[in-house]
Amino acid sequence: MQSLKRLTCIAIAALSFGASPGVHAWTDKPVRVVVPAPPGGTMDVLARVLTDQLAADIGATVVVDNRPGAGGAIGVAAMLGQPADGQTIMVTASNVLTEIPHVLKAGFDPLKDVRPVTAVVRSTLILVAGTAVPGANLAEFVAYARANAGKLSIASYSAGTASHYAAMMLNQKAGLDLVHVPFPGSPPALAQVIGGQIPVMFDGLVTSLPQIRGGKLRGIALAARTRTDLLPQVPTFAELGHADMEFSNWVGFVAPGALSDAQIERINAAVQKAAGAPKVRERLVGAGFEIVSGGAPAALAQSVRAEHERNGGIVRTFGIKLNQ
Repeated sequence: MQSLKRLTCIAIAALSFGASPGVHAWTDKPVRVVVPAPPGGTMDVLARVLTDQLAADIGATVVVDNRPGAGGAIGVAAMLGQPADGQTIMVTASNVLTEIPHVLKAGFDPLKDVRPVTAVVRSTLILVAGTAVPGANLAEFVAYARANAGKLSIASYSAGTASHYAAMMLNQKAGLDLVHVPFPGSPPALAQVIGGQIPVMFDGLVTSLPQIRGGKLRGIALAARTRTDLLPQVPTFAELGHADMEFSNWVGFVAPGALSDAQIERINAAVQKAAGAPKVRERLVGAGFEIVSGGAPAALAQSVRAEHERNGGIVRTFGIKLNQ
């Protein structure tokens, strides 16, 4: 009788263990979070804020592993090269799945090999200029660029990304011939803009915001539908007559496509719990992120597919190539 009671208690405990999706998403081994960008970029900022809380929640070591290059493809390869057991996941911007594969032989199928887990924040692009660049607004900068045709360049944080797409659209819409110069991430590109070697770039608001506030960069226009309270003086491209100049990415967690639905749901629950912590939300908002509802993984996968199709159309329309 005692043995039966003991077995019953063990069975109940086991069921309870399996019913706690957030707490038991991983084993007690270190969790590896790949970031397909260099330290200091938008993805890295989010990863470090979230993993601190995640480690505290799950009681295990969570390691951030920066793997920049090839528009994020190197980071994806690093994740997919590990056992598909959920111990290695990735923090990424959606553009790694929806933009890069259109212009680069990425070595993975973004709609099959990678599964979105949850979106945490959204980051919008902003056109920024060095403080020595003439032109206090978009119209004045365009006039300056036309007067210096063939002499100016525009940086991007990687070829084949929204930063690149937006540059090509600006050229087409404003009749400019800014030469595209890609970099392996925002920090090195911003260093060139701040230093005056390159006049402008489209960057994520998160990485540009501290430089704008510090007087090292000037915000020209936001690639969004509405202004941000963080920089209320900066107009949107929509206000200036370019409604289709809207570029924003969600940033969140993805996992290998081979993981089961149950594994994805457990990781989703754990990440959303960490993202909901008041101190995490405060840090993210202060950094310039717009917090979004993570939602169900299946719905996020549908949004990735739709954005992948939209960006494919942009690439075809503008003939975007990596060497532009």
